[in-house]
Amino acid sequence: MSLSQVQTLAAQTLAAVASGKNLSDELAHIIAQNPELTAQDKGMLQDIAYGCQRHLGSLKFMLGKMLNKPIDNEALQSYLLVALYQLNHTQNAPHAVVNEAVNHIAQIGHGQYRSFANAILRRFLREKDGLNKACRYDDVAKHNLPIWLQKTLQNQYPKHWHNIATAFQAHPPLTLRVNRRHADAEQYLAALHDAGLNGKILDDYAIRLAQAVPVAQLPRFAEGWVSVQDWGAQQAAYLLNPQHGERVLDACAAPGGKTGHILELADCDLTALDIAPQRLQRVRDNLARLHFQAALHCADAQNLSDWYNGEPFDAILADIPCTASGTIKRNPDIKWLRRPGDAYKTARQQEPLLDALWTTLKSGGRMLLATCSVFEEENQQQCHRFLNRHADARLHTEQTLIPSEKQDGFYYALIEKH
Repeated sequence: MSLSQVQTLAAQTLAAVASGKNLSDELAHIIAQNPELTAQDKGMLQDIAYGCQRHLGSLKFMLGKMLNKPIDNEALQSYLLVALYQLNHTQNAPHAVVNEAVNHIAQIGHGQYRSFANAILRRFLREKDGLNKACRYDDVAKHNLPIWLQKTLQNQYPKHWHNIATAFQAHPPLTLRVNRRHADAEQYLAALHDAGLNGKILDDYAIRLAQAVPVAQLPRFAEGWVSVQDWGAQQAAYLLNPQHGERVLDACAAPGGKTGHILELADCDLTALDIAPQRLQRVRDNLARLHFQAALHCADAQNLSDWYNGEPFDAILADIPCTASGTIKRNPDIKWLRRPGDAYKTARQQEPLLDALWTTLKSGGRMLLATCSVFEEENQQQCHRFLNRHADARLHTEQTLIPSEKQDGFYYALIEKH
């Protein structure tokens, strides 16, 4: 596949996200529709698609600086933004990027935009340094975050918001969780070195790779020795602290990373739920690779009659649906798709789910409220509202992990039932 075709598909993802669609879903759809894509093509497409979302604030700002009036053609704008990303952030040959983009843009509107696009892209090459410097003086371009999100972070994390904004612009690391049933981090790092890969040990069973690679290149991945899981996400199972023989519920289990980790920590009677059949299949696949078994139910965790047999649980992982705002580094389209009131709406939707799960927990048991959000409405405020509603609930541990080089953003609250 040529560079021009990858540009076209990347421009499609930009237009799709601009219309409100999820980037990972759109990429999966595009890849399924284009089976001729090679592994290299897919890698380039993913880099451009995610890179455009990661740097969209600065790309739009720089494009705007070169325009006399806003562009009202979505396809034209998408092609130009893709080309600007390639010229500013990749090693693609500039002449090839410009020529291919201009040739495709020539097909929009009966060729009326060809000379315009050619002039814009060649001007960018001439003025690239100055345009990048100008980004420092525009808040959206500098942080690649919408203003409302910057203000929210400033209000909720006055001491850390700059660090969070910086983390959100970085590439996510590939972090591994070593299956303690087979090895520890030191032993697996030696296996990585033997395979020509380097990494850094984060704790006894976690390693961050120096460079991301396909999982097929990871030693003994297919045999269940290691899983890909963000370091912050790995903390959930440790906080829940499952014990041998306990009845444990993973209430919103997909894709199954935390499910597998729980079973690595303890031989417990685990029930895993997810509302979507295709997502539950990912849990099933993950457990099969790790050689673990659990009772899997495709059900809405809130509707107890659909799955609950009346036998209470010792421990519940309530990894509840949220805005996923802590994962912007990994899912950069989120910052452009979310709106100011979303955290409040999601928090209201979480409440009946948490209340329903609480009824399935035995006295003396524990429930871990977990989100991958950085918004207080879904986190601290949610936890405190829950404690106010339930006289038999007591907060044992509360932990906020802010996005950093090491991890995505997470919130955990371990709540005990008395």
